[in-house]
Amino acid sequence: MRDPDHFDTFYKDARERLLLQTYALTGDLAASRAAVRDSFIVGWHHWRKVSALDDPEEWVRPHAWRHAQRRHTARLWHRDKNIDPEVKATLDALGKLPITQRRALLLTQLATVTMPAMAREIGLPQEDAERELQAAVSQFSVLRNVPTSEVRSVFEPLLAVVSAARWPRGSIIRRAGAARRRTHTTVGAAAAVAAVLVTGSMVTDAAGVRATLDRDAPPQAAADQESLRTDTSVSLSKDVMVGQTLVRKSIGGRGWKVTTDDNSDGNGLVIPCQQERYADRGGSAALVRSYEAKKMKQGPARSAVQATELSASPRAARRAFTTTLGWYAGCTEERTQLISTRRVTSVGDQAMLVVLRSSDDPLTTMTVGVARTGQFTTTTATMVGNAARPNIGGHTKLLASAVSSLCALPEGGECSGAARARQVAPLPVGKAPAMLSELDLPPVSAVNRPWVGTDPTRATDNLARTRCDNATFSGRFEKAKFSANWTRTFLIPEAKLPAEFGLTETVGSLPERRAKAFVQMVRQRLGSCEAEDDGLGTEVDQIANFDDAKTSLSAWRVSIEVTDSRSVNYTMAIMRRGTALAQVSFVSAPKAEMTNDAFVDLAYRALARLVELPKPGKKD
Repeated sequence: MRDPDHFDTFYKDARERLLLQTYALTGDLAASRAAVRDSFIVGWHHWRKVSALDDPEEWVRPHAWRHAQRRHTARLWHRDKNIDPEVKATLDALGKLPITQRRALLLTQLATVTMPAMAREIGLPQEDAERELQAAVSQFSVLRNVPTSEVRSVFEPLLAVVSAARWPRGSIIRRAGAARRRTHTTVGAAAAVAAVLVTGSMVTDAAGVRATLDRDAPPQAAADQESLRTDTSVSLSKDVMVGQTLVRKSIGGRGWKVTTDDNSDGNGLVIPCQQERYADRGGSAALVRSYEAKKMKQGPARSAVQATELSASPRAARRAFTTTLGWYAGCTEERTQLISTRRVTSVGDQAMLVVLRSSDDPLTTMTVGVARTGQFTTTTATMVGNAARPNIGGHTKLLASAVSSLCALPEGGECSGAARARQVAPLPVGKAPAMLSELDLPPVSAVNRPWVGTDPTRATDNLARTRCDNATFSGRFEKAKFSANWTRTFLIPEAKLPAEFGLTETVGSLPERRAKAFVQMVRQRLGSCEAEDDGLGTEVDQIANFDDAKTSLSAWRVSIEVTDSRSVNYTMAIMRRGTALAQVSFVSAPKAEMTNDAFVDLAYRALARLVELPKPGKKD
């Protein structure tokens, strides 16, 4: 029986108490009030089950606490000049406690729970929980400079802060909860109907991944001018995260240690290249599972992470997917190279796979899968301490399994089928998406410092040319004017290398027939350079040559004798994709070299990025 009066009484009795707890937990009053409000909305959604409990507050409180931690992003009281000094001192002291100790302290000081219940809520055996509580009380009393017997009294000034909060009426909360329940029911039916109607059809977005029906709930008019944001969260169970077996099958290893939490502790950056704690700051729930293999005397280190976020709507989840994928496709960590990018089909609503390699010690290869199913975004990342080719099939199965565990939930979307990963062009990144970035560049021998690129500038002078081709990307070529002509240079400034060392790329656009002729001109000049050099000591060796209907690529090693005892060695490539042209030139230095294979791979990466270059005459 859904008794509104019973719920309203519970709401009025518990809301201020829960707000005090969440405010003490986070120091963020606005986030805490929203979290408490939304937890009651979820509570009315499940009121038949919740009202049958001996203490409904024990069901609502974990939701409120988790949502408050999820919402707040900074210690906001530091910016509040009007905050009471006693309140600020208490919040500062609490903020210095580890999150587990803070939760144990607040549960025993601000909530009426038994020790077994406290241990259960913080997820520890009772003996461990009691030790955490003792440490919390001791540390907090030192930080607040009060005896342990007076710890409870220091929370009284916080009560004055939360008592001034304004709350929507119980009827508004119940209306929002009812709307949430109707949305869940409608979504299930709509998804089943849509699956029948759209079978055999496919829609592709700009990134080339499948799109599905947007299941956002219709907007609801807020009664009595009181605006409410309904929270569609669920309590994520650890059961939705993948087990260690699939991780082991993907990267090997044994003796795995697995831990799972909501990523609310520490700085929240659990995967290399990750830029923020959560991709969706307004999301409803999160879980992180870490896997670490036993260290062996021989063999590389192996570890993995799965991160899962629940957004309030499929639209928000799509944004979270794009943000998450952008962290890894455009990784900003020094000495990290993008190896490959793959689109994964038949896994959720959207899925991609990215392979990265860090040249720092120890060298590490990381394979990251990012997928979305409905309102869930999940990331699987494996790290192996070597340069071996990753098991793409195993990683694809790992990502598919992660989606299969989530898609069955009410907020889930498409599940996983016969998953396949197909290599595609890298995703556009940075200020100049048509050009190479630091992320594309391989390490050079005997140098352990990062590449640094200049900002792109207009290509009035083509620094990528060699003396053999002397090509220019400005002005006109065969009466056609260059457009979108840019150049940039990459150096390793911390390595103290000779001034001529570096890598330069120049790009530009010409009508397709002129672009083909431009490539042919460069090829002819390189082919005849040795013969026309009149003994000046130029050697040219071709190391790559490729043509098809739309693309061309040629690469050479060029050695030019500067003096009787000194030569400058170039590796240069010219490439075309339709109307887009690029020339890449690398000048090595002693003990700072790049292999032919590495340079040719880099040239093909430059060719792939040319797809982003505007066509002739278009604004660039």
